[in-house]
Amino acid sequence: MVTELRPVGGRPTDDAELAMRARDGDVRAYEELVARYQEVAYRVAWVVARGAGEAEDAVQEAFVKAYQHLPRFRPGAPFRPWLLRIVANEARNRARSSRRREGLALRVAAQPADAAQSPEAAALEREDAELLAAALGRLSERDRLVIAYRHLFEMSEAETAEALGVRVGTVKSRLSRAMNRLRADLVPAANTEVIDER
Repeated sequence: MVTELRPVGGRPTDDAELAMRARDGDVRAYEELVARYQEVAYRVAWVVARGAGEAEDAVQEAFVKAYQHLPRFRPGAPFRPWLLRIVANEARNRARSSRRREGLALRVAAQPADAAQSPEAAALEREDAELLAAALGRLSERDRLVIAYRHLFEMSEAETAEALGVRVGTVKSRLSRAMNRLRADLVPAANTEVIDER
């Protein structure tokens, strides 16, 4: 059972008052807000993220972000909708990110085989796709993202820059370095296969 913070008069403290106290550094006031809204926040995240997989992490991160953004909270505004909007945004972002990661892995590993290909050629193509997926998995997140945005999601350099929050020139240099790392990872694998076949 959660004990509510009560002012001297004994009445329960309202959300706006707790939010203002938390904004001024009162950690216990923020803990009270978390206790009040943790359950509904989880339900919102579960619905938006379409399942429990991302919901719990989304709620935790949303509470952290809400605390960091308390200075932006308007005095007198209702706290609950403000908080739940942050929760929904975080859940949506996490669900999208999860779907993109899954889609990237599936897209790279399960490239459709050409109908005119022989079974041997199709098997080699699948094997190449699996090697590529494994090599992408070994890259840093920064390298994977720039390659994915430009080549797998077919975003322009400007769109990639926007998504990454960097300049277009930075996208070009990151992409060049990331592609070099990817090639360096793939070349030894290709050489090993050639040696094994001899």
